[in-house]
Amino acid sequence: MYKTLTHNVVREVTPLTSSDCFTISSRIINGFECPLHYHEEYELTLILNAKGAKRVVGNSIDVINSAELVFIGPNLYHSWFTHQCNSGSIHEVSVKFHKDLFNEAFLQRNQLCLLKNMFNNAQRGILFSKETVVNTVERLINLQKKMHFEAVLELLSILHILSVSPNIRLLSDTGFSDERFAYKSRRIEKAFDYMCNNYEKQVTLAEVAALTNMPAASFSRFFKKMTGKTFIESLNEIRLGHASRMLADTDYNIADIAYKSGFNNISNFNRTFKSKKSCIPKDFRETYTSGKKIYI
Repeated sequence: MYKTLTHNVVREVTPLTSSDCFTISSRIINGFECPLHYHEEYELTLILNAKGAKRVVGNSIDVINSAELVFIGPNLYHSWFTHQCNSGSIHEVSVKFHKDLFNEAFLQRNQLCLLKNMFNNAQRGILFSKETVVNTVERLINLQKKMHFEAVLELLSILHILSVSPNIRLLSDTGFSDERFAYKSRRIEKAFDYMCNNYEKQVTLAEVAALTNMPAASFSRFFKKMTGKTFIESLNEIRLGHASRMLADTDYNIADIAYKSGFNNISNFNRTFKSKKSCIPKDFRETYTSGKKIYI
């Protein structure tokens, strides 16, 4: 059930009750009909036989292959659309569980650090590799056959496999979600907090390095080592995340969004957006607008 329209995205009220640990649905469909939506729960979704369908998670828009597995955190916009998929037998398996099923106190334990890291990354949406899909597909399909405590143990086992799986891809940009992300370095966290709070202004490497008490050159190398991205790449990712959210949620014109996101001119904004998102801002907004359906 869907309700509470927020611009082009609706809030889903899931069938998960306070008495449930999780719910699972498994169905064969001719095409996707869900609108762009969000919900309070974590969602693990397996899609089979849907080559050519379109996936939207946060500000990530991709045409998918025949099989994929995605883990989505609470309140992250998402949906799948039929698009160019000609299959008449798409298999969709969706597992939803409460965000406090594994609470912070539980996840703080040393043995659960990888699981905690995966839940943190789910705020941006995680796409798992083909190898991981192969390793988990039968277990996910058969999860609905498990009962009571055995079902909870099986879900936890599947989540463990996913938490240690290599070659994951984070889908949505930092900045699209309101969530703050944890990093293994307080200096990096301090840098990201500053960038997230000041992205609409001119932000320089030197001033962020000064906040961490490091020379600019040293901080630049340290930042790249810890994040895998340069300082400017990360800053642009934050800006694109906020820009995408405004494209999805507001009626601001594109030029206003560019300046509100920290880009100094519309040409630079369009060029950077297209290079990272493979579409121009106008087309991104149209994807969100065309994905608007209201289900009550």
